[in-house]
Amino acid sequence: MSTGLLLLPTAARRATLSRRIRLFAAATITYNIVEAVVALWSGTVASSSALIGFGLDSVIEVASAVALSWQFSAKDPERREHLTLRIIALSFFALALFVSVDAVRSLAGGGEAQHSTPGIIIAALSLAIMPVLSWLQRRAGRELGSKTAVADSKQTLLCTYLSAVLLVGLVLNSTLGWWWADAGAALVIAGIAVREGINAWKGDVCCAVPAVGAGLDGGTDVGGPAGGCCTHC
Repeated sequence: MSTGLLLLPTAARRATLSRRIRLFAAATITYNIVEAVVALWSGTVASSSALIGFGLDSVIEVASAVALSWQFSAKDPERREHLTLRIIALSFFALALFVSVDAVRSLAGGGEAQHSTPGIIIAALSLAIMPVLSWLQRRAGRELGSKTAVADSKQTLLCTYLSAVLLVGLVLNSTLGWWWADAGAALVIAGIAVREGINAWKGDVCCAVPAVGAGLDGGTDVGGPAGGCCTHC
């Protein structure tokens, strides 16, 4: 019974994929700087834990993308992969801790979130932009066999989930006056961040690295995905 075959990318293809990943990282940095400024400013004005958490996630995405760019600026990016994964994981944990504390403070009566039109707009824009950027980066990372590129793409995909949660929370607060929905959205954001941080720390990034068989020449067939890696990633 035959298994699926993978082609290891040639040296020229690997160089192309590395440049592409650096380009996606630059795009992520640029957009998330804008996103962070808008979210943190509007979150502070509206006393919104969810918006502040969203803005901090944007800062972490910038740090993650910078770490990825640093890794792929080396002649041998794989040598920096372990440290880069640790940086990404710790960034997730820091986000979860801050957002959880701020959300609990809000629920305990530390301040009710107000309506925020800029927050709703930036959440909607991110919901449209981030899935595309994440998919492009993940596809390049999987082909290259880079755990950090896949992990960073999941960081970007997390922004999509956060955008949806944030948008629901802000709209409920603005239309129905459910101020607690904002804090609830922030706690959901924290929970997702913890899960992704654990995965990054363990290096458990689905479909990242193809299995290497006996033939290692560029473009040669090798065995199926490592460890039966899932196909839906």
